[in-house]
Amino acid sequence: MNEQRILEELLALLEANGVTIRNEPLGGSGGGLCTVKGQKLFFVDTQASSVEMTDICAEAVLKVADIDNIYIKPEVRQFIENHADSEKE
Repeated sequence: MNEQRILEELLALLEANGVTIRNEPLGGSGGGLCTVKGQKLFFVDTQASSVEMTDICAEAVLKVADIDNIYIKPEVRQFIENHADSEKE
């Protein structure tokens, strides 16, 4: 599964957990999860690479979803878990 497909799956997980997705040109190094007036938003920087956005999105999924109690495609779960492990180091 390539980075773009993983990103799409991660964005779907965010949406399934009540996060609104917004695609915006933010200069190539922006994007991420935030809360505005009680609503969780995830900004996808349309000028950033899919690799960068996939990493940022994996962090967001870890913050909003209990990944141990939901079904996630194996390749996507592995990506999230690898990302979580690298954050601990």
